[in-house]
Amino acid sequence: MINLLERYAERHARAADVVTAVALCVCTLFGAQISTSESSPPNALWPAWILVVSSAAVLACRSRPRATLAVTATAAAVLTALGYLPSPLLLAPVMTALYWLAALTDSRTTALYGSATMAVLVATSLAAAPLGDDFILRTVGTVLWLLLPVSLGGSSRFRRAYLESVKARAVHAERTREEEARLRVTEERMRIARELHDAIAHHMAVAHAQAGTAAHLADTHPEQTRGILTDLVGTTSSALLELRATVGVLRQTADPDTDPLEPTPGLDRLPALVAGCESAGLSVTVSTEGEAQPLSPGVDLTAYRIIQEALTNATKHASDHAARVRLRYEGARLLITVTNDGTANGGAAPPVPGGGYGLMGMLERAHSVGGDLRAGLRPEGGFEVAATLPFQPRTPAKAPTDPPPDAPAGPRHEETR
Repeated sequence: MINLLERYAERHARAADVVTAVALCVCTLFGAQISTSESSPPNALWPAWILVVSSAAVLACRSRPRATLAVTATAAAVLTALGYLPSPLLLAPVMTALYWLAALTDSRTTALYGSATMAVLVATSLAAAPLGDDFILRTVGTVLWLLLPVSLGGSSRFRRAYLESVKARAVHAERTREEEARLRVTEERMRIARELHDAIAHHMAVAHAQAGTAAHLADTHPEQTRGILTDLVGTTSSALLELRATVGVLRQTADPDTDPLEPTPGLDRLPALVAGCESAGLSVTVSTEGEAQPLSPGVDLTAYRIIQEALTNATKHASDHAARVRLRYEGARLLITVTNDGTANGGAAPPVPGGGYGLMGMLERAHSVGGDLRAGLRPEGGFEVAATLPFQPRTPAKAPTDPPPDAPAGPRHEETR
């Protein structure tokens, strides 16, 4: 019932204030009739107008709580100075004004105005009857009755502030969930785009090189041409399989990691990757230092994709048609370097219309598992990609900040070659 009344009062504030003012006027009229042997209120009608004015002032308690308290306190002080007993009924307008002051303002303002009101009312009441039997009623009683609305108003203010904070936290949580959902969608789109680029771009580059080599040797070396064309069929088939696997993820309703369409590529497929590059005319040398350690699936895939993208760039741009891949297992890290001794156009990477995302994708992959990557031109000529990957993935915040050994002196990220 109380909650219903509160909701009605919030929706119809003006009607609630009018009803409150009328009720207070009735209360004060009854309060003016209460007296003791020491209290001697005047036998006149004009104090009734003070009661009416005091009750009517409550209509402005929501918009002007300080002014309302000043009017009601002045009216109560005049009545107590005339000898009226400061009963709860007579003090009802002041108590209502104190409640709204405590509910709508801060604690410091409430304490200042509340203490001043109590002091004025007690002083005027004692001036009318200083040493009567109702001394305690005029002093302690007045203070206690005025403290009651102050405490209730303060509780209402704290409750309203708590509800507002809860609502603000709920809005913030909802906004955070929406932002997190958008971030996850963006990350998933980036992951799929990276997979498509790494898989398809490599196979298409190798296929393009194989087709060019076959066309060049078709007349003079038919047997070698047939072998290259056979490799070209395998390259395009691998491209189609990886394209189907990546696009198939978009059609799955369950978690794509729970039921992959084909095994995730890793360093165990490095020989097939090297063979495909060699059939395209790129001579690849692979060396391993240290004892090979098992890698987590995410790190294994990242290592494979970095080598794949680096060899793709070497296939397209290395003027010496040779590349070296070095894997070094050191401590809890795998150090990967892919180098070539020369590039086209006198050692500068050829411009790519519109730019590209190869090096950016490698850098993002390395950071996603807590590793690091550097790529750039070598001082002695050629190009080098150097990556440091942990055996087990970790957050980028915990990733080592030291650059990989033998890293090129170029920038961390350059335009895709």
